[in-house]
Amino acid sequence: MAPTIAVPISGHRREAAEALRRRNEELEKELRSSLEREERMKEELRTTWQRVRLAEEAEERLCSELGELEAEAVDHVRESRAQITLLMEKLSVAHKLLQLQGASSVDDFPLAQ
Repeated sequence: MAPTIAVPISGHRREAAEALRRRNEELEKELRSSLEREERMKEELRTTWQRVRLAEEAEERLCSELGELEAEAVDHVRESRAQITLLMEKLSVAHKLLQLQGASSVDDFPLAQ
């Protein structure tokens, strides 16, 4: 608080000066309170900014991991499709062999039963 200078005042002026002094004290108290709120808000903003930054970093990691998983899934689908195609070709060859050997249907094949 700033130093005050005592000046002799009488009557009505003394009451007005006292009212001004009280008002000045109230304003100084409000200012301190406002500055404290401002500091709390700055700290809250810093904390929130840190949380946002961490969330963004986590999002980037998750996107990267998702991309890797998608690539693995595509590879797995390609391998599975190739395996299915190979098995279908083998089945077709086996079916043709059965037809050549005189089996009338797949039901005549011992493993189909």
